[in-house]
Amino acid sequence: MSVKVYERILDLFEAEGINTLFGIPDPNFVHLFRLAEERGWNVVAPHHEESAGFMAEAVSRMTGKAAVCIGTLGPGLANLSGAIMCAKVENSPVIFLGGQRARITEQRVRRGRIQFVQQMALVENSVKYHASIEYPEQTDEIIREGLRKALSGTPGPVYIEYPQNVILEEIDAPPVLPPEKYRLVGQTAGADLVAEAADLIGSAKQPVLLVGHGVHTARGGASVKELADLMACPVIQTSGGTSFIEGLEDRTFPYGFSAASIDAVVNSDLCLAIGTELGEPVHFGRGRHWVANEANRKWILIEQDPTSIGVNRPIDVPLVGDLRAIVPQLVDALKDSPRTPTPELDGWIKQEAAQLAELAETAPSGMSPVHPARLIVEATKAFPADGIMVRDGGATTIFGWTYSQAKPHDVMWNQNFGHLGTGLPYAVGAGVADGGKRPMMLITGDSSFQFHIAELETAARVGLPLVCVVGVDYAWGLEVGVYKRTFGHDSLETGVHWSKETRLDKVAEGFGCYGEYVERDEDIAPAIKRAYASGRPGVIHVAVDPKANSEEMPSYDEFRTWYAEGQQ
Repeated sequence: MSVKVYERILDLFEAEGINTLFGIPDPNFVHLFRLAEERGWNVVAPHHEESAGFMAEAVSRMTGKAAVCIGTLGPGLANLSGAIMCAKVENSPVIFLGGQRARITEQRVRRGRIQFVQQMALVENSVKYHASIEYPEQTDEIIREGLRKALSGTPGPVYIEYPQNVILEEIDAPPVLPPEKYRLVGQTAGADLVAEAADLIGSAKQPVLLVGHGVHTARGGASVKELADLMACPVIQTSGGTSFIEGLEDRTFPYGFSAASIDAVVNSDLCLAIGTELGEPVHFGRGRHWVANEANRKWILIEQDPTSIGVNRPIDVPLVGDLRAIVPQLVDALKDSPRTPTPELDGWIKQEAAQLAELAETAPSGMSPVHPARLIVEATKAFPADGIMVRDGGATTIFGWTYSQAKPHDVMWNQNFGHLGTGLPYAVGAGVADGGKRPMMLITGDSSFQFHIAELETAARVGLPLVCVVGVDYAWGLEVGVYKRTFGHDSLETGVHWSKETRLDKVAEGFGCYGEYVERDEDIAPAIKRAYASGRPGVIHVAVDPKANSEEMPSYDEFRTWYAEGQQ
């Protein structure tokens, strides 16, 4: 059949179950945007291309599929570059499409070309694959290669460029192939290694499941729940894998920030790691809390990229493939011989619950401005049980992972790259993927929130049930703390403060959202309730104590061990 190139692009993505795109329409892509909307796609134009990239990344995390983002030629691609780098470090399979001038313009040796830069060189070190469509007939092979590279091995972004002279061409195209006809889908592990892993699990006295970011982004929680039930052991969250699996909330402990997690890790004789790179935040699986009992501990790693096996630490049984296929293999191997529950498990569950209750009780209250620990307690107590949680910020996130009273099943935050400002775009993308059905809460600091604050209008336009709880200290709180620790409390803190006249609730109202100002802890939860009831995206501006925010960050010493240069 004869189709336009832009039609064929949509056909190829639809075969992968993709039906959402983000971007500010490049002149090269206006036909594609219009056709996508006619076909019923979610087409969302934000206010900044970087936001578009973050939104697409959130859709990928919420669906377990690749996502699509489009950038206009020249400055649009420059704006996208931060989101492209973020997707690479966060292992997110986002397909970035970029417009470009016609090849005759690019190849000429002339100065003063308008809205032009060599875009491939700009992004080549931040993507798994990059290509330019030189001829219309290349569309199928290059789009498929992009999807193949994005979704194979360690997932990640790709960049595909469409020069102006190509995208409107017409081609004769065969029927679209389903994914399994052109790339590996659902790769399983060898039966011998699955049996060996099952034997190790069966003989272990104190195993732990180490669950990372990849379990959430692969949407693999249900099968991991089955495996955890058969193993009857504690679940240890990595700092990136903080989405709780439904049914495992009580026995899931955050690595390093929970006494129960440290005790379980120190005493473990087997670790089954799923969806994690075993990177710095877990001390590569061999430093800090893992040192004790290292000689007696076996390791099983489920990993999609074979070249990563044994890089960060030795692995006894590598299970290479898609965790969505391998975890069910382990479930089948163990279903007739479930383990007797680890004797200490009940005690750890009680210890974890007591620690959370104590934190809620002891977080300083009655202060105005509000203590940031109390902000987290009050906000997370008000978090809807079925909600989507989004995190952003430096000091705010550090307080959050210690004091949070919520155990959400979907958590969005930028852990690996540490890119501030992702929170609001992530929330928009997650809400679009969810269809706006579930309530969302963004807990962030004022510094991070202001990166992409214009996307409040996007959230309002799309009609998302989002409440943004913003801790406002009128400063880069984490950096203020660095100044104080480095130079002393009377030091000059250069470049980290701004006007205390800033009112983010008023900004929200200007974007058609609900806004409320809070400076007492007892008013936080009622304000959140009113924001949800308003039927509009809401911003709760919570004035927080700047001294506490910069000086009293909990578990900061543990956090700093992630950066122990050369020592792990």
